Amino acid sequence: MFQIIRAKLANDARRRQEVGAVRRLVRQQDGSAAVEFGLVAAPFLALVFAIMETAVVFFAGQALETAVADSSRLIMTGQAQTQGLNASGFKSAVCAKIYGLFDCANGVYVDVKTFSSFSNVAMPTPIDGQGNFQNNFSYQPGGPGDIVVVRLFYQYPVYVSLLGFNLTNMNGGKRLLAATAAFRNEPYAN
Repeated sequence: MFQIIRAKLANDARRRQEVGAVRRLVRQQDGSAAVEFGLVAAPFLALVFAIMETAVVFFAGQALETAVADSSRLIMTGQAQTQGLNASGFKSAVCAKIYGLFDCANGVYVDVKTFSSFSNVAMPTPIDGQGNFQNNFSYQPGGPGDIVVVRLFYQYPVYVSLLGFNLTNMNGGKRLLAATAAFRNEPYAN
């Protein structure tokens, strides 16, 4: 009987020693901050970069909106028509309004169309069913009193995609930014 009690006490002592080692390991905090940072860093940085890229894309879209508003005024007031601006001349005027965010000379596309009434305005999307950009644009600034729609397009590259949510709407990881101005030309003198 004495040996049974001794074996039981030895087992209890061994169990307490094992439990004590586990408790010491659980209480040990060395390196826990590094491990926690390692678990949180990648998703956190991805989220930060996605937020920054979204902000830059929306800022670029607003810059394009400002450029279309400013440059379309040349057509609306008749300055583009009386100065004889063609498509490349008008695009140069657009590029003069855009700073820094765009490769204007090679990346901005200009579409200027004239309509007889606002109810006749139909502007198809320049993206085909496969997500490819179709450049079938024209330059028709119209005359006094004509209705004109000016559109600017830019294929902005998107680099960060987060959890399946991304800003791309075209093939090649790009987002098509579009800016539009619709107006009636002023009755300027030819």
